[in-house]
Amino acid sequence: MGIYLNPKNKAFWESTRSKIYVDKTNLIAHTNEFINTREKYVCVSRPRRFGKSMTIEMLAAYYSRGCDSADLFKGYEIEENESFPEHLNKYDVIFLNMQQFFIRAKDREVTEYLEQVVLADIRKEYGNLFPERETSLAAALEQIYAETEKSFIFLIDEWDCMMRERQETEERQYLDFLRNLLKDQPYVALAYMTGILPVKKYGVHSALNMFAEYSMTDQSIFEEYTGFTEAEVKGLCERFDMDFFQTKNWYDGYELTGYKHIYNPKSVVEAMRRHRFSNYWTSTETYEALKIYMDMDFDGLKEAVVLMLGGEAVQVNTRSFQNDMRTFKTKDDVLTLLIHLGYLGYDAREKKVFIPNKEIVEEFENAMSVGGWAEVMRILKASEKLLEDTLNGDEKAVARALDKAHSEVASILTYNDENSLGCAIGLAYYSARKDYRIIREMPAGKGFADIVFLPLPYTNKPALVVELKYNKTADAAIEQIKDRRYAGALSGYGGRILLVGISYNKDSKSKLHSCVISELC
Repeated sequence: MGIYLNPKNKAFWESTRSKIYVDKTNLIAHTNEFINTREKYVCVSRPRRFGKSMTIEMLAAYYSRGCDSADLFKGYEIEENESFPEHLNKYDVIFLNMQQFFIRAKDREVTEYLEQVVLADIRKEYGNLFPERETSLAAALEQIYAETEKSFIFLIDEWDCMMRERQETEERQYLDFLRNLLKDQPYVALAYMTGILPVKKYGVHSALNMFAEYSMTDQSIFEEYTGFTEAEVKGLCERFDMDFFQTKNWYDGYELTGYKHIYNPKSVVEAMRRHRFSNYWTSTETYEALKIYMDMDFDGLKEAVVLMLGGEAVQVNTRSFQNDMRTFKTKDDVLTLLIHLGYLGYDAREKKVFIPNKEIVEEFENAMSVGGWAEVMRILKASEKLLEDTLNGDEKAVARALDKAHSEVASILTYNDENSLGCAIGLAYYSARKDYRIIREMPAGKGFADIVFLPLPYTNKPALVVELKYNKTADAAIEQIKDRRYAGALSGYGGRILLVGISYNKDSKSKLHSCVISELC
């Protein structure tokens, strides 16, 4: 066993000994299916701190020849899979952490440094099978395979580090290196790469078109392993005596095709360990990284951010994105990058993006607080008082606050129907996210309630059923709530229910909004 060739299994051993370890070993069953097939090239991309390195370490412990890892997997899901004994510690594994090579290469070309140190490691095991003067890793592996017919599994962590850090200077050389090392090579049994970004469209060079991509816009068979599932989080909340609904509000929201609730694993683990909810994932990187992309001057980008802050999902075309952090032509390219970075959730069926949870909402707020978003920040800061006035039944104060919020955001959002009015109302009630689950177009009675504020179980607040009217009266909104029995959507809820009718009259010269609040008896 060496540093890069067949590394030891200590990293995975440490993971399993940690206070919190969630069993994701069944991912191995999927990678086993790819070994020595046409589908053996796999690139799984996820946001930072979503368990990519831990997965790579698990695969290294399982596949590496000489590790004797059987005891490490005892009691875990993969042990029950029929493919488990077939591949356990049967392969020569080459483990490459590109972030590590990038740092250690310093001013040298990264691929040149990589080949030098990895070849030196391989020589310890197979030095008699290729010339001492050989400097090409691919050529050395070809000769080893020709003599032994041993195939290799390549595990490449942070594969896109080079593309993010040295895209302009070493992109083509790096892609050529990977293509020469991996593509159509008989010694490759499996190549599993992971990083933040997918590979398909980097530059104009199609060096890695043999890889199947599993990204945050389509994780496919790897959905369950992208983060923590709802069942896993419920189990952790019971174990650590933490409130599940608060955990959900803070860290849920990465919606995939099959799994509708994927939780941020880093944040959940930290919340359980520390027994406190906070911004654990976003605290590992300064908010300026998000602000750079939010402030890009693309038509419609600022409006999209405001709509999402108001609780809306925004249509996006992810196909034009070039899979790098520099090439942007439209707002959709920026939004797609934010999906891959973990700042936005993505609904693949509707092809829409949204802000997934409280942790990320606060990060957007932090990014806006340092300039360029003054009008939006004024609305957000006023939202606490607006909610208080609503709960107190102060109709005039609510109408005045909505008038002011509308004037603040008029340059970004334009009222032209009840839907756009709803977006602005969602933004105006921004602070309600702390204590409420806000649901737009909730099925109820004989139709859909425009907005329902469902209090989270740990609060002691009434529910709100809000109906919006454009160029009609607030009294008409209240009547519609009652006539169509919208409050029936809360039939399982035993607390107080306030009915809130809000109207906007575009022809009024003074009082733009009006509000009527009544309690359901």
